[in-house]
Amino acid sequence: MSEVIQTEAVASDVHATYGFTRTMEHQREDHVQQVLKQANDELRSLLRQRAELVKRIGTIKQTISGLANLFGPDVLSADVLELVTERGSKGAHRGFTRMCRVVLMESKFPLSARDVCDQIRDRDPDVTARHKDLMASVTTVLNRLTQYGEAKAVTLPTGRRAWQWVSEGS
Repeated sequence: MSEVIQTEAVASDVHATYGFTRTMEHQREDHVQQVLKQANDELRSLLRQRAELVKRIGTIKQTISGLANLFGPDVLSADVLELVTERGSKGAHRGFTRMCRVVLMESKFPLSARDVCDQIRDRDPDVTARHKDLMASVTTVLNRLTQYGEAKAVTLPTGRRAWQWVSEGS
């Protein structure tokens, strides 16, 4: 009889131990899932905010560029000109994606990838040396800007694809 009582006690201890372990594991999983959900929610919120900020920045840059086109570039200080065009005064390479953004922002009409390539070549002829296939690089960046919500893809009357900067309210 003492063996039966001893066996039941061991079984009871094992069950309690495993039950407790399983509960702790579930609590840990629940906590990890809760942290992941919070991080995911915050990341989505920040990405939405970034898209809104980029649109707002683009709208302001378009406004400043429009005023400079209307009243002449002399109305802009060197600091404002550098911010609007994002061209470093030292001629440093300031980023290929940034250059694609500026080309789209400054255009009043949708541009094809070829149009963007041509404008990049005009602005920085050295850029062709840094990109094996400029057209592929530009297309990749334009598609990424579309995913970010900074640009939108449109179809031209010719049936060709083009991209347009997305400003606030559009």
